[in-house]
Amino acid sequence: MSRRTGPPFRADHVGSLLRPPRLLRARDDFAAGRISAAELRSAEDQEIPGVIRMQEEVGLQSATDGEFRRASWHMDFIYALGGVSKAPGHLAVKFHNAAGDIEFTPASIHVDGKIRIDETIFADAFTFLKSHVTTAVPKLTIPSPNMVHYRGGPAMLDPAVYPEMEPFWADLAAAYADQVARLGALGCTYLQFDDTSLAYLNDPAQRAGITGRGEDAARLHLRYIAQINAAVQDRPAGMAITAHLCRGNFRSSWVASGGYDFVAEALFSGLDVDGFFLEYDDERSGGFAPLRFVPPGKLIVLGLVTTKRPELESKDDLKRRVDEAARFVPLDQLCLSGQCGFASTVEGNALTHDEQAAKLRLIVETAHDIWG
Repeated sequence: MSRRTGPPFRADHVGSLLRPPRLLRARDDFAAGRISAAELRSAEDQEIPGVIRMQEEVGLQSATDGEFRRASWHMDFIYALGGVSKAPGHLAVKFHNAAGDIEFTPASIHVDGKIRIDETIFADAFTFLKSHVTTAVPKLTIPSPNMVHYRGGPAMLDPAVYPEMEPFWADLAAAYADQVARLGALGCTYLQFDDTSLAYLNDPAQRAGITGRGEDAARLHLRYIAQINAAVQDRPAGMAITAHLCRGNFRSSWVASGGYDFVAEALFSGLDVDGFFLEYDDERSGGFAPLRFVPPGKLIVLGLVTTKRPELESKDDLKRRVDEAARFVPLDQLCLSGQCGFASTVEGNALTHDEQAAKLRLIVETAHDIWG
């Protein structure tokens, strides 16, 4: 089969990468007031070119800045939206792992103004990335519009600003459409929407929580699909857009379980993106049968390589699983990646930098064996 020249690629990755020790120290120093924002920015500027080179050297056709300028994959973006502010208290999200439970506790969200884009979010970060790639396509990741709603629900809205939900949904879609257009003007040709909500909704416990706060859990995924479609309907020519769905990734821990069955038919047939990055690294992800709803032309990037643990997968096992997926969607519509990023938050997962590079190299080598 032919090598793909446009995103998503046969060997690809989700986006976030382990922060170097120097950058972690700089973040701690900035938080403690020992260095300025400009000094933190300088540390980021010095570390990002190296992580771009690493991605290119292992053979990836796409490269990110590792999300090195963020504390988390989504909250930095959400807090930068016009109309969104940090509220007192925290959003407590419980994550699970083999040893027990831990909590991720970002500041709460309060929508106290009309949702909008005041300045292009991550513009400087993307421009810096674009100026430092040599062989790879620069890839930018942003949280999907659904993440603005899923975390807080209607309770986060100031009723004086949004007494009804429909104007909120309309403004949210318009803001994201504006952001997409602005990124296109900067030369972004590979944009990924990261989304946990559409994966979480496959978990009955998550749907029960949505019902408990007074929303229609049985149809929320349809609203979310419509929100992304509204955001990308006027995408710039030449921009590939993918969606990454996972069930939580924080310090090698997870939130939700369940296959893609509940959302699959509506998601794969209805979401207007070029490809789907799907978490498939363990039994929590379910089987490949939901992929039968993938229409011709859509790419599925199988997240078969875990980013939560350092042990390297067997190439033969990865090839066998790709063959299993190909029973439901043609092999030419499949690609390979890690199941999530290596550091969805600044803390990162329980791997070393060498183990991270080995995982990425394994993805590249296995994809070459399968697709040529």
